[in-house]
Amino acid sequence: MTVFQASALTDSIQFITDAPLAEIVFNKPEKRNALSLDMWAAIPQLIDQAVSSPEVKVVTIHGGVSGVFAAGADIAEFDHAYASAESAKSAGLLIARALTSIETCTKPTLAAIDGACVGGGVSVALACDIRLASKMSKFGITPAKLGLVYPAGDTRRLLTAIGPGAAKDLLFTGRIIEAQEAMSLRLIDRLVTEPSAVDAARTLAREISDVSQWSTRAIKQMIIGLQNGWCDDDDEAIDLFVEGFSNEDHQEGYRAFLAKQPPKFGFK
Repeated sequence: MTVFQASALTDSIQFITDAPLAEIVFNKPEKRNALSLDMWAAIPQLIDQAVSSPEVKVVTIHGGVSGVFAAGADIAEFDHAYASAESAKSAGLLIARALTSIETCTKPTLAAIDGACVGGGVSVALACDIRLASKMSKFGITPAKLGLVYPAGDTRRLLTAIGPGAAKDLLFTGRIIEAQEAMSLRLIDRLVTEPSAVDAARTLAREISDVSQWSTRAIKQMIIGLQNGWCDDDDEAIDLFVEGFSNEDHQEGYRAFLAKQPPKFGFK
């Protein structure tokens, strides 16, 4: 296992590799992992590092030993980060880039949620492919309590996950909900019984790592394409499907199936 800080500029995020897994770990327990601009700025470079590392197959984001996932934005920065329209726009674009980097990561991404997941924490979780949460987790999206509006990208991801009625409920009230309600709303995908969501995410990540990585990345591409308007007979969709039959993992997969042996996929 290799652990290092995101950059020389911040020790608030760690990047841990334990092939075939990589973990982005929020590391600000003294502030309940409140997300500061330096943390947001570090996320794209960490996603890029995971994507460029052949040994990494799945990326998990979690809150480390703090007992929380992320308790929203770092309010201490508001006086200078959002002091003017220009600085607010700059901060907003910085955060949006971080979330887009997670959303568009070509490798599967998991959010492992233990404890509080509020505001920007929910934004990070929604940008991941799959969200796992322990029973101790709690959720809230609270811009209305600060006289703000949830950004467009965050709102889009929330709408995709839970629909307009439930989204308005959470946004209009800013209320905090328990994990069971989050599961019923489909804000999370798995409510886990393991000691922590991180443990469950590691188990799931290894399960994902065992299948064809050509397939996992093509599945992501297909789903994103359909969400963005692909039709069943669009050339991009058909080409992606047909490409599967010529890739090396397919050759290995069907031969292993015929031989009744576990496949040894080689796509990286």
